[in-house]
Amino acid sequence: MARLSLPSSLDSSLPGICCSVLNVAMEAKYQCQQCKNILRKPFQAKCGHRYCVFCFKELTSSGPKPCEACRKEGIFEESQSMLSTTEAFPDNAARREIESLPAKCSNEGCLWTGTMKEYEGQHEGCCDYDNITCEACQMRILLKEKDRHNERECEARTLNCKYCKLSFHFKEIKAHDEICQKFPLQCKDCGKKKIPREKFPEHTKTCAKSKSACQFSEVGCKAVIDNGKQLDHEQMSLMEHLRLVMTTLTTLISASPMTDGPEEWQEDSGGLGLYRAPEEGCQAGGRGRAVLEQKITALENIVCVLNREVERNVVTQEALSRQHRLDQDKIESLLNKVRHLERTLTVRDLQLAESEQTLRELQYCTYDGVFIWKICDFTRRRQDAIAGRSPAMFSPAFYSSKYGYKMCLRLYLNGDGTGRGSHLSLFFVVMRGKYDALLKWPFSQKVTLMLLDQNNREHIIDAFRPDVSSTSFQRPISEMNIASGCPLFCPLAKLSGKSSYLRDDTIFIKAIVDLTGL
Repeated sequence: MARLSLPSSLDSSLPGICCSVLNVAMEAKYQCQQCKNILRKPFQAKCGHRYCVFCFKELTSSGPKPCEACRKEGIFEESQSMLSTTEAFPDNAARREIESLPAKCSNEGCLWTGTMKEYEGQHEGCCDYDNITCEACQMRILLKEKDRHNERECEARTLNCKYCKLSFHFKEIKAHDEICQKFPLQCKDCGKKKIPREKFPEHTKTCAKSKSACQFSEVGCKAVIDNGKQLDHEQMSLMEHLRLVMTTLTTLISASPMTDGPEEWQEDSGGLGLYRAPEEGCQAGGRGRAVLEQKITALENIVCVLNREVERNVVTQEALSRQHRLDQDKIESLLNKVRHLERTLTVRDLQLAESEQTLRELQYCTYDGVFIWKICDFTRRRQDAIAGRSPAMFSPAFYSSKYGYKMCLRLYLNGDGTGRGSHLSLFFVVMRGKYDALLKWPFSQKVTLMLLDQNNREHIIDAFRPDVSSTSFQRPISEMNIASGCPLFCPLAKLSGKSSYLRDDTIFIKAIVDLTGL
């Protein structure tokens, strides 16, 4: 069928598929006559030769071209061997054959296999082992390493300074760190970290642990102290500083030449009575007064400095007092919050304990009047009972029905009353339940208590009907009624040796409440 242009479904920007992808021997009919690779979307010319659609477009882009394959085979005919888009058609039969051929990935290290169709549609260009060129640094890398290369290895990658957010090439970022005004520095004196370079000079001046000379060093104080302790030093050394100032003043005054006194007569070596010329005395006196005025001015400056220092200390002291009051208020507020949180935590602990208790009860709870109590660590528990540390133990609660009687068992592992030291004593306990107001009182249901034989042969059984006149079976007014049951339930001798009632240091006790009439 003649076409003026190629259909878009057959358009392709790639030449044929590399022959090494084919997992069987290459047949000539599957080879593009132009690129010599496996045909990709084959197009058949009028002469019968096949080309990749990309190669065919390239050949005919400037007009019809003679088929070189026809020339090589010696069958060139002007009317048949000219390549033109109007005289060619897509070879779908060859395409289907090629797509069904077995394929493998030619990249070293890749184990992918499939069909040519799957390779072209799913694997080609997506293989982790494809060798690609980094657009930034032109380095050859594997496709699976592209992200890591772009983020960590590429010498030409662009990075944002994580401190000032400006963009730089990787090679420039280290040099930028040396001048970045947001770059974090650490103070060697106080150890504080993450101080921006632009604020570091200010921090150095105010750092409590940076050392500097006392401001009275000009009058002789040789102390070098932490910035944060300057005020303490000045307050503690106030008398010493005043002494140094007085010493300096005394020195300056004593060093000043006093030339205002009367002129003394002198005799020269020639024996003539001569005296100092008045002009010379005036000149000397003038120089002395000038020096003295300079020193007085210096002393006045020192006094002004001391006055300012005293004023500053007063202001600082007031500020510290105000801050102290604010800190005390804040501490009191925080203490109140802590006390409130402690109370809240105590309430939460109680709620959690109640929830845990409820969960334990629900774990073993039954609602059909039948309850099996598994008691582990029998030997240790009995020793605790003999020693008096834990003479009795209560079972989890169980019920006659979901809204029925609430009950539990009480067991003495070393006996109680007439059974002390010779028997297990087992008792039945009626407990206060949520629905007692709806139940029939006194409790009158038959109760059967059993020590189970773990060989299922001969259980130890005791049963009784409640004495309705006993307070043990009246409606409970406290958490549980007085226990009632069997003080001589089971001789302890039956639990010694290789007893079928005691296995793996565990016994099982069963309670059955007759629900007849409920």
